[in-house]
Amino acid sequence: MSKIERDEVLNYRPGPESELPLDEGEQVLAIFTPDQKRYWTDHAVLAVIGAVIVSAVLFWLGKGNQVTIAAFAIVLGMALRGLYFRSEAFARRWQLTDRRLIGPQGKQVMLLEIDAVRSLMGDVQVVTKGGDKHLIRHLADAAPVAREIESAQAARKLVAK
Repeated sequence: MSKIERDEVLNYRPGPESELPLDEGEQVLAIFTPDQKRYWTDHAVLAVIGAVIVSAVLFWLGKGNQVTIAAFAIVLGMALRGLYFRSEAFARRWQLTDRRLIGPQGKQVMLLEIDAVRSLMGDVQVVTKGGDKHLIRHLADAAPVAREIESAQAARKLVAK
């Protein structure tokens, strides 16, 4: 009989206890955590975009009398989604060290492996040379975080030479 193995998805643990430990001598330069105002703003923007798209489709289909209910349902759905995922989103943090970027759930990106850092509204996308993409979400201001990561990467390149 074959052995059934536990799916790694079931081992999901948000928060600092799920992060990789620091190496000996590794120093934390910055910690990036989600911002509550940005979190709710992102949900509000998605709700408005969803409501506008559904309203346009309903008008196009000739069902303009259903727009109010549909728009309300989308806004309510996004609010409930925000409430449901709030504790998980705020348990995630990213640590920038002098060697790597450590994320939730055992994610890590070595600074010398970073190919691009982009700020996207309130998020920062980190792309590795291997093509992996990581998203640091719901930041109060993404541009300074992107600059901080790029600065740490430049400092690491100098040390590596």
